[in-house]
Amino acid sequence: MLKALLLADLHGEYGMIESFMELAPDVVFIAGDITNMGTAQDVDTCFSRIDVPSFSVPGNCDPKEVLDALERSSSVNLHGSTMNLGKISLVGIGGSNPTPFGTPFELTDKQIDDLLKSSVSKMERATHNVLISHAPPQGILDEIAGNHVGSATVKKYVEKFDLICCAHVHEQRGIYEADGIKAVNPGPAAMGNCAMIHFGEDAKDIEIKLLNV
Repeated sequence: MLKALLLADLHGEYGMIESFMELAPDVVFIAGDITNMGTAQDVDTCFSRIDVPSFSVPGNCDPKEVLDALERSSSVNLHGSTMNLGKISLVGIGGSNPTPFGTPFELTDKQIDDLLKSSVSKMERATHNVLISHAPPQGILDEIAGNHVGSATVKKYVEKFDLICCAHVHEQRGIYEADGIKAVNPGPAAMGNCAMIHFGEDAKDIEIKLLNV
């Protein structure tokens, strides 16, 4: 039905976007860290190279000013909002739960909860219900040196969705599946990593492939 290219953790490295676009996606999802503490100009540079509809959230390494740049860009800013794309319902949450590094776009548990609660309440359920979250849910694709660093608040909402597209933890590139829910971290796009997601006609018919260009 629809082929979505998932990118994340570009960190200002846009030289491989043309190679990603050669995979011929119908749409592009970007799960944050578009820039590396960057600027609005970086956002423009990124999206000028993407020639299909795109849907994005910022990451913890994107300054909060990037939100305004996303609003002005050709990409749909999904942070704290929801929209339907045919048979796919999208909800987005950018930034991350607090880290030890004091990065620019960190949110408290309450801020994440308020944004997700509002978006989920407005979400029109569809054949496929997708969360695009820079931060992974706690316990899912979020382990660093034996510690689970994902968001406990995002985890509270996992059961509302069929697919979680997340990023943030570069070391946790992979696909997770349990209890009818799938999650994918495509790995850092700055290193040529991505995921291709095929959404079928029926509920739960979601195929994910990890790729490198």
